[in-house]
Amino acid sequence: MPEPTHQELAQTFLQEAVYNSRGAQAGKATMSPGGKGQCGLGKEAAVVLDLSPQAEEVLHKLWPDGLDDAGITRLQEQMTAWVEAQDQLDRKRNHFMKAFRGKHGFRRADYDPQTLAAYEAGLDEVNQESLEALRQAAEHLLKPQD
Repeated sequence: MPEPTHQELAQTFLQEAVYNSRGAQAGKATMSPGGKGQCGLGKEAAVVLDLSPQAEEVLHKLWPDGLDDAGITRLQEQMTAWVEAQDQLDRKRNHFMKAFRGKHGFRRADYDPQTLAAYEAGLDEVNQESLEALRQAAEHLLKPQD
């Protein structure tokens, strides 16, 4: 299996940032007063800048010589921006699903072929938007400091 590209590593790094932040966000949403009726993600993104072991490993592959203080600050800013952007994309997906299910019912097995195709196309559109945003965020992460 070939070694991942820098682009793929950067995407993995950003996905780890989201994954690590989701744990804090889930706890925050569960424990917040008035949480009923909210999006399953809570009111806002929780951003955790601590790195998981996998994120640390990827970080060392991307920047084997390490980062100076300015580089670390820039990295944390981009991690924060991506976690917040991914949160919005996830909300968009959740809201699409909620609206679609509200109109057509919750059981996909009951959808006729045309309705199922519309559901899958809508999800695919949001997923493609998310993948493109991840690709762009990873490119930005890898850009040298201006």
